[in-house]
Amino acid sequence: MAPPPGRCGIRSAARRTQRLVGRACLTAALLASTAAASQPAAGAGQTQFRSISTRFIAALGDPTASSGSGAHAWGLWPLDPGPRGVELDDYARLKDAGGVAPARWKFDGADWWLEEHGLIMEKPQFPIAPGKYLVTGDRAVTSVLTIHPPDGKNAMRWELANGARLHDVTHLACRSARYRPAKGSGSCTPAQVRKTAFPVAPGAAMPPLDGCVKQDYAVLIVIGVGVED
Repeated sequence: MAPPPGRCGIRSAARRTQRLVGRACLTAALLASTAAASQPAAGAGQTQFRSISTRFIAALGDPTASSGSGAHAWGLWPLDPGPRGVELDDYARLKDAGGVAPARWKFDGADWWLEEHGLIMEKPQFPIAPGKYLVTGDRAVTSVLTIHPPDGKNAMRWELANGARLHDVTHLACRSARYRPAKGSGSCTPAQVRKTAFPVAPGAAMPPLDGCVKQDYAVLIVIGVGVED
């Protein structure tokens, strides 16, 4: 996410991101060549990558794993949710507006999100679409993430190329958590959030809230998407 300067995300690290995007074509070519080598030669298309405006994936999984199941529970923010967020102090105003944020997304009191500075965020889009994504944690590793189509039970598998781990492509500065009522309507609201719990340190868990079921998500930066040749 990219809140104002000093917070996590691409806008606060524009130069680093430009370098990432500049390297994306070369990285993608190398990774795609590796992936293509494992494909049948006859009639097999090769995946190429096109750069995109930065997107973000909300991911769940073992941070030490390079593959796993459960991608049907992953989401995608097609727009940077940081600048589109709402300050905790503005929660009452958000309610008075019928839950419609200034950025025109709709707050859901039964399923709401916070980022590491306490901004109320819009939900990602669920589920993430199957395909190949060029992902990074804005640190040392860029990898191809493959999201497989749903199987017969609507479960989706994921895998990262070249031995990359989920932790390697997690943007540690971006913290993201989903909050849902544990005790019925009204038992879990942003009004309960202590602003002194923020900012959350890179890599740390988001704060728990009484009456809420909390789920922390890893945040992956998407700098390219795969297109079949």
